[in-house]
Amino acid sequence: MPETIDPKHLDKRTAERYLRDGLLDEKAYERYLKNLPDLSSKADVVETSMADAEAEKPAESDQGPSM
Repeated sequence: MPETIDPKHLDKRTAERYLRDGLLDEKAYERYLKNLPDLSSKADVVETSMADAEAEKPAESDQGPSM
């Protein structure tokens, strides 16, 4: 019978902690990762642009008179 892994241990954001705490077997986790299918052909390209944070700040002269 194949060893099952608790799905909450598989999240890449928490797996390191579970490995460190001994709650997740490193060899079982590595086998799981190696057996994941390659779905890169189904990925979509996403383009984004970030506004310059400095450009969004009002200039000191735009803030009006200071009191």
